[in-house]
Amino acid sequence: MSKIIIPEGYKSTLNLYDTQTAIGLLKRTFEDKLRSALNLKRVSAPLFVTEGTGINDDLNGIEHPVSFEIADAKTTAVVVFSLAKWKRYALYRYGFKPGEGLYTDMNAIRRDEELDNLHSVYTDQWDWEKVITPEDRTLEYLKDTVRKEVDAVCETLSELKKAFPQIKTELSDKVSFVTTQELEDMYPELSPKERENEYLRKHKTAFIMQIGDILRSGIKHDGRAPDYDDWKLNGDIVFWNDLLNCAFEISSMGIRVDPKTLDEQLSKAGADERRGMLFHSLLLQGKLPLSIGGGIGQSRLSMLLLGKAHIGEVQTSVWDRDTVEACEKAGIVLL
Repeated sequence: MSKIIIPEGYKSTLNLYDTQTAIGLLKRTFEDKLRSALNLKRVSAPLFVTEGTGINDDLNGIEHPVSFEIADAKTTAVVVFSLAKWKRYALYRYGFKPGEGLYTDMNAIRRDEELDNLHSVYTDQWDWEKVITPEDRTLEYLKDTVRKEVDAVCETLSELKKAFPQIKTELSDKVSFVTTQELEDMYPELSPKERENEYLRKHKTAFIMQIGDILRSGIKHDGRAPDYDDWKLNGDIVFWNDLLNCAFEISSMGIRVDPKTLDEQLSKAGADERRGMLFHSLLLQGKLPLSIGGGIGQSRLSMLLLGKAHIGEVQTSVWDRDTVEACEKAGIVLL
């Protein structure tokens, strides 16, 4: 059963034709600004990878990847969840140097995703990864990168509003940085998602840091796989969404694990069996470059900047009957 919110009196600012034009402009503009800000080169990326290599992103570790047999290769392939680990392996294979990075269009299927206004079984995002030095593995370097990404978002919105003056979305480029433990200390009686909502009501744009480890209460703010982000140097970029009246995540990112933090986090997560996989073995041997990276939701960003109420207004996917009927009744056109 999906969960859907219909904002009172909602009507899309852009018709279907203008929506498609605006999405094209948005993607071209943001991609160019992100590439320039972070010194990234576009590369091609896989839709699926070989099972058992450890290269697929495990997300929270409970999701089931879509898999299929490749007859001639006599192997099983799995559709990617994201490219968090593939990107770092690609930096290694392609010979990228410190200060250089890559980005790509990532398309994935997440069959276990709970359907609502923000979530679909189809995921599309810009995945990016950049080689850094040991000296760059700092909180200040992370914060500086976050600010550059937020600037790219806000500059893209400005370009969109020049082309489509009817867009009323307003965003703040002033980023507030807060850790998940600080959020728990501020709002101990609330759930992690409720804490984000309360914080974003006041601060409008935030980077919520240190996701994946257990808080003092004994719970996690949210799950993160143990083998890509360093849980002390990661986070989510979140904007306040006036239309949906909620905190709205557009990017998960972070400085990646080095051999030491990978060793620690695999043990914490009870995932020691991964140590012998190709990706993990290379990383533990120090052969993969140090890096920072993240994913930025393309449909999420389109929703936010174009003032759409449902992700199905900016991407084509499959929805349950209740969602389709609720949207039809409210005049929300699903692509």
